Amino acid sequence: MTNDVKEIFKADSPPAPAALAAKVRTLAPSMTRSMQRVAEAVAGDPAGCAALTVTGLAELTGTSEATVVRTARLLGYPGYRDLRLALAGLAAHQQSGRAPAVTADIAVDDPIADVVSKLAYDEQQTLADTAAGLDTVQLGAAVSAAATARRIDVYGVGASSLVGQDLAQKLLRIGLIAHAHTDPHLAVTNAVQLRSGDVAIAITHSGSTGDVIEPLRVAFDHGATTIAITGRPDGPVTQYADHILTTSTARESELRPAAMSSRTSQLLVVDCLFIGVAQRTYETAAPALSASYEALAHRRNPRSR
Repeated sequence: MTNDVKEIFKADSPPAPAALAAKVRTLAPSMTRSMQRVAEAVAGDPAGCAALTVTGLAELTGTSEATVVRTARLLGYPGYRDLRLALAGLAAHQQSGRAPAVTADIAVDDPIADVVSKLAYDEQQTLADTAAGLDTVQLGAAVSAAATARRIDVYGVGASSLVGQDLAQKLLRIGLIAHAHTDPHLAVTNAVQLRSGDVAIAITHSGSTGDVIEPLRVAFDHGATTIAITGRPDGPVTQYADHILTTSTARESELRPAAMSSRTSQLLVVDCLFIGVAQRTYETAAPALSASYEALAHRRNPRSR
């Protein structure tokens, strides 16, 4: 990485205002009401809040100093002092007259080469954060369950449904019976058929998507082994999960929403799960994969005219 690019990504660079506002929107459902008041205050008036002590912000929002500190940490800052410094930076950024940001680090008038570099760096950070936070004990247990499953159902909606389809396709190609369900009604009716020895996998960044939680609950109630892939390990989906695989909660913004940043970390987790299963089932997986390649070989070669 060149010195110019390194300068762009200095660790102490404050996030753009849109990034903080987007993060508040993303995390708000998992916050208590008092924490929501603090988060909304700092996102709505960074300059005013930057001038307040922790006591002052607590009084402004009708909360406690402990709540202010907990909110700062949930938003990604080590403590209130760090949040306050970031808010001062945000205020200066807003008053500088710079071009508005369309992602956490990218401005409207950035050259496309800078866009590529910045997004590539952010993707790398997302992958590194996900790898660092992934519980390999939970991953190993999920791999063991999937490798011996009679049937595997995967649930996801929106961007998560694309990740679910990717996982199901990979598992099918190594000889496992796997289906990705994007229709919530079909997901539930299929979950009813699951039993002990089957596996159900729910993919939801927020951890609170009802159309994903419902079929997982049904599968759980019918004795299937359940796995949740989520960015919120304390979210509602985890109460029906035997194993929890946590993804990174990367920075979001107006044009880089949770659906975009979460996809990168979800794909890493499902790839880890898939490779683990392929290792455990290698004697049958390798021939099945070869057979699928052979079956599609003629489609990869140009047709003779």
